[in-house]
Amino acid sequence: MSQLFGATVANDLPPLPNYNVCPTTQIHTVNSDAGTRHLRAMRWGFVPHWYKSPTDGPLLINARAETIAEKPAFRAACRERRCLIPCDGFYEWHRPEGGEKQPWFIRPATSGPMVFAGIWQDWESGGERVTSCAMVTTEATGRMAEIHHRIPVIVHPDAWAKWLGEEGHGAATLMTSVPDETLEFYKVSRAVNSNRASGPQLIEAIDD
Repeated sequence: MSQLFGATVANDLPPLPNYNVCPTTQIHTVNSDAGTRHLRAMRWGFVPHWYKSPTDGPLLINARAETIAEKPAFRAACRERRCLIPCDGFYEWHRPEGGEKQPWFIRPATSGPMVFAGIWQDWESGGERVTSCAMVTTEATGRMAEIHHRIPVIVHPDAWAKWLGEEGHGAATLMTSVPDETLEFYKVSRAVNSNRASGPQLIEAIDD
C-alpha cells in the first residue's frame, strides 16, 4: 500500500486482513499534507467538531455526494480534508420484496484494490482526540441499483491526486457512479450480518 500510493506509513495501522470492517473501527486511509501522502488509521464514523463526545450524535459513516458541500458536518472537510479509503471490496444488503435481507459482495472486476473517496476530521475534547472519516456515496446506476440505491464513490488511480487536492480544484467532478463493467457482484453468506463474524469465508460466493 505504501508503494502503491507513494505514502509514508503510520505506526498505528489496524491489523489485516479484516473481512468484516464495521463502523467505529479503525480503517486504513490515505491523506495528503503539503504534498506528502500518509497511510494512516482513522475511525470510520465522522465526528463533527461540535460533538461533545464521539457518540454525542448520529453515527456518520457516509456522506452523500449530492449534499456534501452544504451539510454543516461535512462542507469544510469536503473542501479541505479529503482522503482515499482502500479496500478489496464492500458488502451491500438487498431485501427482495417479501424476502429476507441478502448480502452481496462487490469488488473490482480486475485485480487491484478498490479505492473509495472519503473525507476526514480531527476532533478533540477534554484531552480525548479522534481522527475520523466518512465515505462519500452517490446514486447507484445499472446493476448496482438493483441491489441498493447508493454506492460508494470509487476513485481510479489517475484521479487520486485530484481527490487528495494535489492538483488544485475539480474534485467535485469525481463524485459519480462507475460503470457496471468495472465491478463484479455476487451473493455471500448471511453470516456477515453479524459484526462478530470474521474470516475469508465471508467473501466466498454462494449459490443462488
